[in-house]
Amino acid sequence: MLGDDAELTAAVLAARDGSEAAFRTVYRAVHPRLLGYVRTLVGDPDAEDVASEAWLQIARDLERFEGDADRFRGWAARIARNRALDHIRMRGRRPAVGGDETELTGRPALSDTADEAMESLATGSAMALISKLPQDQAEAVVLRVVVGLDAKSAAQTLGKRPGAVRTAAHRGLKRLAELLGAADSQAAGSSADSLEAVPTPRRDRTRTATSAGVTHSRSRTQKDM
Repeated sequence: MLGDDAELTAAVLAARDGSEAAFRTVYRAVHPRLLGYVRTLVGDPDAEDVASEAWLQIARDLERFEGDADRFRGWAARIARNRALDHIRMRGRRPAVGGDETELTGRPALSDTADEAMESLATGSAMALISKLPQDQAEAVVLRVVVGLDAKSAAQTLGKRPGAVRTAAHRGLKRLAELLGAADSQAAGSSADSLEAVPTPRRDRTRTATSAGVTHSRSRTQKDM
């Protein structure tokens, strides 16, 4: 993935002008995060197919796109979300989207504890835990933290107000921190149980007889070998 937005912006512009190599660069930079977002909407079995449909539309409409790397990520996320919702409607299912949390927009945005929890997770573990969140929180967390959108771009993608997205992300990250803490406690308990099951090593001792007929034990030394 490209860490420099300037590099991604340059690649997007070159891809828009028809460079296939630049488009591959853009795809490699954006696809893993976009796929993670699609997974929160349609689940793992269908995510690859839906993401592929999104990339087909991205490739088709790219020549009309205008903007930098951040705007491209938001634009791609909106396309992916639309394709995912189309997929859900075709299969007769609806996403479990939570209620509007606009009334809580005065609360803080992303907590430091939750940020640290998210950063400490491997990608696979993170997505597994995110799947346990309510849909609105899961989408907000993935768009803000995984895809890397700011609150305004994420809100445009979701059709909500920025404050509502900040609140949903805050709640989701706080819940992730709790889930991570529970997972760490469980892992620590399993580790302790494993250690208790290991027998204490026995010292290697030999028995020697004294002239008085009393048997004593002493450690084996190199002289005895």
